[in-house]
Amino acid sequence: MPPRPYPTARQKRVGIELRKLRERAGLSGSAVAAFLGGERAQVSHLESGRYGVSAERVRRIAAHCSATDKHLVDALADMAEERGKGWWEEYRGILSPGFLDLAELEHHALYMRAIEMLYIPGLLQTEAYARELITSGVSNLPKSEINARVEHRMRRRDVLSRPNPPKFEAFIHEAALRMRYGPAEIVRAQLNFLHEVSLWPSVTVRVIPFEAQMTGSIHAMFYAGAAISQLDTVQVDSAFDAGFLDAEAQLAKYRALLDSVATISLGTDESTKFIQRIALEM
Repeated sequence: MPPRPYPTARQKRVGIELRKLRERAGLSGSAVAAFLGGERAQVSHLESGRYGVSAERVRRIAAHCSATDKHLVDALADMAEERGKGWWEEYRGILSPGFLDLAELEHHALYMRAIEMLYIPGLLQTEAYARELITSGVSNLPKSEINARVEHRMRRRDVLSRPNPPKFEAFIHEAALRMRYGPAEIVRAQLNFLHEVSLWPSVTVRVIPFEAQMTGSIHAMFYAGAAISQLDTVQVDSAFDAGFLDAEAQLAKYRALLDSVATISLGTDESTKFIQRIALEM
């Protein structure tokens, strides 16, 4: 089987975690390759996500590396067993891989938390608002790519309306609510829609008001929770692509940031009224 030309972030993550298990055991790639009856290059491809790996092989490698964290091994085996292509693969070659990886991350998340400082989170945007945001952020994009980005962003929201959707908690700064991306009627419609989705059982929206006393540096980010905390992922906001972080120290830092933001944000009822009030001011 030839190597995958474009492994997804999730496929890479399985490989990264297998490499961590090997390195903690003090084993070389050649030693693991010999155990599997293959070449050193095979292990390199596995650890880069360029080769698929079965759940059985994940467990064999974990046992050979004397891994004792059963929950981690089970979660990695489950990830390895995932088959089939998600809807986002329709956009490969049209949008950059970061957009596809973000949709895949949302699809598999057990829960999601986000901070947005300058605009409404992508999962909660209207089509008109998303189009204004995309065209204002990147100049001279071909119309076909603009349409693809908007369509992709709208399809991402399906994760919130499927059976047993992941919980999504969004912390949105007042500045994002007041920023004028496009005509006032587009922003007003966006705020009205934000109020509507904030009432969905799976969605929690909390506003960070201007008057809140900031503690340290707060910036936009997206946190996706996995079956176990070691496999959580952070996506750092970017106008052009998505950067993913998964080191345990980084995850702990962003969990602390989210908890800190929660202490200065309005409650859900107060946030709903706040959004409605700003919409009436538009």
